[in-house]
Parts: sequence; structure tokens; C-alpha cells
Amino acid sequence: MPFGNTHNQLKMKYTPEQEFPDLSKHNNHMAKVLTPELYERLRSKQTPSGFTLDDIIQTGVDNPGHPFVMTVGCVAGDEETYDVFKDLLDPVIQDRHGGYKPTDKHKTDLNADHLKVLQPWTSRVNDLKEAENSVSLCGDLKGKYYALKNMTEAEQQQLIDDHFLFDKPVSPLLLASGMARDWPDARGIWHNDNKTFLVWVNEEDHLRVISMQKGGNMKEVFSRFCDGLTKIETLFKERGHVFMWNEHLGYVLTCPSNLGTGLRGGVHVKLPNMSKHAKFEDILKKLKLQKRGTGGVDTAAVGGIFDISNADRLGFSEVELVQMVVDGVKLLIEMEKKLEKGQPIDDLIPAAK
Repeated sequence: MPFGNTHNQLKMKYTPEQEFPDLSKHNNHMAKVLTPELYERLRSKQTPSGFTLDDIIQTGVDNPGHPFVMTVGCVAGDEETYDVFKDLLDPVIQDRHGGYKPTDKHKTDLNADHLKVLQPWTSRVNDLKEAENSVSLCGDLKGKYYALKNMTEAEQQQLIDDHFLFDKPVSPLLLASGMARDWPDARGIWHNDNKTFLVWVNEEDHLRVISMQKGGNMKEVFSRFCDGLTKIETLFKERGHVFMWNEHLGYVLTCPSNLGTGLRGGVHVKLPNMSKHAKFEDILKKLKLQKRGTGGVDTAAVGGIFDISNADRLGFSEVELVQMVVDGVKLLIEMEKKLEKGQPIDDLIPAAK
């Protein structure tokens, strides 16, 4: 179903100057790029499904952002958004992804054997249901699907206990971009019997594929991820669908920050001494890693335990990003052990990648 754009036609009665939002106090990539001239040039355009410039920037207009935290400030409604509104989104992508130019090409590598280790707008419910009905795996990945709207209290509690369940979006950033529309229709969670492979259906993008397990065998986790993702793509192709991908943007996702691989390889690691070191943030930046609490993106570390993951998504292959996490966490653990003994770590601090 096309996105309703009557609101955009009505706005054409007003001048671009009257309609241009006040972004003077905003701290996001969209606000840095969007000018009155660019707004005037793009405001009458729309994608084939009816997605408009104002739909793209709404979340960034409604949420000025934090003075010290740069958010993206825009979302894509469909694959064509990145082409029709490239004059806005290309600079946003370049700014957000460290200079990734419109002429650059993204590379994909889902061959887990290449990993060296030591021991994407939905058009209401119909499109959402296409994704929901396409997830069914077998073999080692055989499991069960739970539709949110049909879930029993016991099933819900079990999924909460397993840390599997996602809830209705409450973040203003997500609500402003329409992520909670028609909730909980066509949303659900699928996991294999071993509870090591999980698929979130229509939580933000159509699919979010998760491979996880306890311990430090990153290659095994990544191998399962690659295998499962390939099988899911095969199922979609049998139903006449393919993942949105192109050689410039890689996998096309809702938020420009996730373009490329859309992959976050996270490891929970205890770093009580490293986290107190004056150069901790700088070291993470040099390793192209990011930290968060183990409870999610907006949570703090407890007991010195962090979720360490790759900071980049675009411009690097899946193997390269996971390799950054493997190598980086190994180095952080080595530094932590030296600090534990009261030894300096200056000789271990790397140069920027």
C-alpha cells in the first residue's frame, strides 16, 4: 500500500521558507546537511510508494538530539529513498560513515572461513506479513515462531527470561519515524531449539538476525550467522523476494547508520581496570570499536562488564568487522591483565586503523 502523501500536496500551498523547519538547536547529521535551498529542491519529490522529504526528516525535526551525541536525524521509507533523495542522504551517509563517498562501493563477505580467530520502510501490514510468513528453517536451525499478538503469558515470560523478547518502541526517535505503526500486527520472534539463533520480525527493519552463545568461540557464532542468513535469503527467493542490496550502500536498511552490512558483532567482556583508564575511549576509537552496557544501547556497564562491538557498518565486509572485534577484544583483555598487575599499557596502545 503506498504511503499516504496528501499532507505533502497540501504543503505545496505554502512557500519553502514557511515550511522549512527550525533546526538552529538541532544536533544531528540531517540538520547539518539540510539547507533552505536543498529543502526547496527536494520537498515536492516522492518515492514510488509515496515517501517524501518531510517523512525522511521528521524524526530529526522532532528530536533535536543531545549536545554531545550526534544522531542521524532521518530514516528511509523504502529502497528508492536513497536514490530520489540522494542530494540529502549522500552527504548524511558520508558524514556519518567517516567520509564514505557516493562513488565508493561496499563489499560483502559471509564466508566464516575467512575469519581468523584464536580458540532494512514497510507499507502497513501486508508487506510486514510477507516477512513474517517467510521465516521457517530446518536442520540445526529448526525452531519455533512466536507472533507477538498471539503470545501466551507463559511464552512471553519465557522469552523475557531468555532475553529474547523485544517490546513496542518507546523511544521518541522511533515513534517519530512510524516504527510502532499497527503494533503488534505482523511482529514476532523466531528462535531455533538450541536458542542460539534468533530472528526478530518487523521490530525495526523487516528482519533482524541474531546468532549468539556463551563462551568465546566467535567463529562458531559467525558461522551460524552466515549459514542462517543464507538459508533465510534462499527462502525469500523461493517466494519471489530478495534482500535489498546494491554495490554502493550494501544492504539497504531503515536507518542510514546501519547501511552496508547492518552487522554488529558484540562481546560481553569484563574490563574494570581498562574502563577507568584515561585513554579507554581513545583506544576504542583507534580500534574502531564502541562500548555499551550489556542491557542495550542506552544502558550503563555494571560491574565493569561492557558490550564491546564494531563501530562501523559501511565500507567493510562482515568478515572484516568481526575480525576487528576479535582482534580488538583480544588486545583489550591483554591490556586489562597488565593493568591488573599494576603495569603500564602504553606499549600496547595501537595507532588508528
